[in-house]
Amino acid sequence: MKRVPLESLNRRSFLKVAGTAAVGLPNIITSNALGANGVPAASGRIVMAGLGMGGRGQGVLGEFLNFKEIQVVAVNDVQKNNLKGAEKRVNGKYGNTDCATYEDYREVLARSDIDMVFCGAPAHWHAQMMVDACKAGKDVMCEKPLTLTIGEGRKIVDAARQYGRIAAGGSQRVLQDFGRAACAANSGRFGKVLSANANPGGPPRPCYLPGQPVPDNINWDLWLGPAPWAEYHAYRCGRAYNLGGKGFRTWEDYSGGMMTDWGGHKFGAALHGLKVDHTGPSEIRPPKDGEPLTYVFANGKTLKVQDGPAFVCEDGNAEKNSIRDLKVPAGLRWYSGGANSLVGDFIHCVKTRQSPFRDVEWAHRTATVCHLGNIALKLKRPLKWDPVKEDFIDDAEASRMVDRPRRGPWQI
Repeated sequence: MKRVPLESLNRRSFLKVAGTAAVGLPNIITSNALGANGVPAASGRIVMAGLGMGGRGQGVLGEFLNFKEIQVVAVNDVQKNNLKGAEKRVNGKYGNTDCATYEDYREVLARSDIDMVFCGAPAHWHAQMMVDACKAGKDVMCEKPLTLTIGEGRKIVDAARQYGRIAAGGSQRVLQDFGRAACAANSGRFGKVLSANANPGGPPRPCYLPGQPVPDNINWDLWLGPAPWAEYHAYRCGRAYNLGGKGFRTWEDYSGGMMTDWGGHKFGAALHGLKVDHTGPSEIRPPKDGEPLTYVFANGKTLKVQDGPAFVCEDGNAEKNSIRDLKVPAGLRWYSGGANSLVGDFIHCVKTRQSPFRDVEWAHRTATVCHLGNIALKLKRPLKWDPVKEDFIDDAEASRMVDRPRRGPWQI
């Protein structure tokens, strides 16, 4: 009888395989597969793959590998060094050589044995990978920022709902750092919350780098994907974590700059604390006369892009360190199932089908605020926004910036 590798088993196929192989069971299924040594039985394990395994992608993949109920079987990246690094990390964890590697993420999604994926690719790939994952029947968690445009976010949410998938955005600092201030503010300790301050950083800019020879290490056309065609330059796809011109976060074809990158954390916490992360602002005011970029919400609360106390309240300010051992206020979302991390929360929700803390709806609303700020800075004038219709009010020029054309064949 043909031996069935453990890594090919998942919670959907385990019973079928075990039934057809019953005669040879002791030779096929190990004690770990049956739930010994603290490892869940194969029928209860979640089979996972990683998409876009650069520095951050591999970092979060390592968090998933720490959960015994997770079995990582495949990784994807268009850069060979990233792919080899992720493969080595997975095989090192399990002590084998079975991790499959793919240059094209679509081959990963075509595997019927994979339950969920994590996306750590640059922002211009997030919407495509998440929508395709949902269509392929995979639950998906994606690194922040959730999107490159506002329009992409609604398409992700719609796909997750249509295909019944658990889909989440990655932004661990919303609770693990800044969210403590949100809890302190909403506990009532400092009175009514009036406004929030958050300063993630600046917007991206156009890229005019000259072309360079494409190295053998990268599939450049696939790295670009839905982004406009451009000649290769190492700084277009560099990892530099700033706006210094040496990494993809600098360029508007691939990123919203630090406004979206750190905004996923800081704005996420601010919206959570103001209790407006289910909606959006009604007005966005660009910097003028000494006032910073400011978002105004229908309830009168404001979010200002500047340094300062996390939350300004009637009876004092709530800072990051304002809370110690304070119970979570009623109505404020928190990690599910006793999880102490965003990854743990997502895994719990994949198993229970609950809504995760950073469900794509809330992650989309946070990304939207980031994009609205970039648009206001580009147009340099106040903007009116309808958070229900998710469009600008009587402003055709601004409305054209809600989404962008995508390079074929990459459509969602």
